[in-house]
Amino acid sequence: MKPVTPDIANLEVARALLLAPGGVTEGDITQALAEIFRHKVNYADLYFQYTRFESWSLEEGIVKSGSFGIDQGVGVRAISGERQAFAYSDEISAPALLTAARATRSIAAQGAGRVHVAGSLGSKPVRTLYSGKDPLASLDSAAKVAMLERIEQMARACDSRVTQVQASIAGEYDVVLVARSDGVLAADVRPLVRLSVSVIAEQGERREQGSWGGGARTDYSMFDDTVLQEYARLAVLQAITNLDSRPAPAGPTTVVLAPGWPAVLLHEAVGHGLEGDFNRKGSSAFAGKIGQRVAAKGITIVDDGTLPDRRGSLNIDDEGNQTQCTTLIEDGILRGYMQDSLNARLMKTGVTGNARRESYAHLPMPRMTNTYMLNGKHDPGEIIASVKDGLFAVNFGGGQVDITNGKFVFSATEAYRIENGRITYPVRGATLVGNGPDVLTRVSMIGNDLALDGGIGTCGKDGQSIPVGIGQPTLRIDGMTVGGTV
Repeated sequence: MKPVTPDIANLEVARALLLAPGGVTEGDITQALAEIFRHKVNYADLYFQYTRFESWSLEEGIVKSGSFGIDQGVGVRAISGERQAFAYSDEISAPALLTAARATRSIAAQGAGRVHVAGSLGSKPVRTLYSGKDPLASLDSAAKVAMLERIEQMARACDSRVTQVQASIAGEYDVVLVARSDGVLAADVRPLVRLSVSVIAEQGERREQGSWGGGARTDYSMFDDTVLQEYARLAVLQAITNLDSRPAPAGPTTVVLAPGWPAVLLHEAVGHGLEGDFNRKGSSAFAGKIGQRVAAKGITIVDDGTLPDRRGSLNIDDEGNQTQCTTLIEDGILRGYMQDSLNARLMKTGVTGNARRESYAHLPMPRMTNTYMLNGKHDPGEIIASVKDGLFAVNFGGGQVDITNGKFVFSATEAYRIENGRITYPVRGATLVGNGPDVLTRVSMIGNDLALDGGIGTCGKDGQSIPVGIGQPTLRIDGMTVGGTV
């Protein structure tokens, strides 16, 4: 017997969960697409989705919450020129498809030239970046609670000053099926898990918090005791370190960003500005600058949705196109933007596999997957040693960014003073203030220690939240403004 290829396996799962229960056939799908094309449109697609999800949280040894849910539905979209008409239904049946298809007639006919809807649907080869495991079925409820209890005990055992511990896990099993008017039929089965631990440590009248966690497109088996111990250790280390912190100095200074999670600054201050829709509309600080120098030499930034098991990776994007590794900035020169099909067509450029949506009830738009800066040539120790007086930022919390001008403010949750080439003492209350495009020109040293984040990132845009990944090597940034407490 011929082996079942991964893309066919995903299609079989999608048909079983999304089409079979409502008696929907591929003929019903092509009929719905044809209904949309009674009006002159450029393109139409149907996005079917089935999601099963859960979350558990533990606080002070007690299960504080446990939730489970199932959601499913179909989104129907028609595009004519720059305009999109969209309808969705939480019922997946042939009548519901036709009703949603007719609802898209609100789009006006435009001179789009000859249009055609494929008479049949055909699958296309899709590579597999992660298994189709169901995280929710990988452990029973008692084992999930026991996992949270273990990490709580591990955190308390790290240091006697730990007074409170909170831990949570979340899992998701997501199945999508995309049917397009050009005849493409593509499916994906997307597992996702995440675990987080937060602690409070006390010393005298001081109370400080630390947190850590991780996740991936796999099941709960990734959280073995070795991983749990490391999460607990790092959360406690952050809290204990901050107990001894001093007020952060304010003013222009040299800032060294640690590898990995600190790339959240680049994600927000630079990444969103490289998404196609903002640039097509001219609202990004990077609009119209393809081929121009926008960053210091040596800086290369990519968006890569093809990394195995990573939180931001996808076998296909939410328009059924394969994800890819797209070079955005190369050696400081702007090379391209992240694109979905709508913005790629209007900007007369190629699709990059970056169409993403929160669910079937939302329109897709160009979004990041795993966005990171490539390695440079400097040893991280060399970078620290080069700084006479500065700040070493290891971890960040919240931040705010204005996409139109790139201005940002980020709060450091773990940072240290650098004096005469040495990391000396921890500081608190440090905020980084600047402008994304300007910061890129101030990078003077790039480390050779690229690290990706642990798998915890969630990105928001226009009210939609999606899982993403970030990463970078150690960076030295000169003349950055630090807001502090002294």
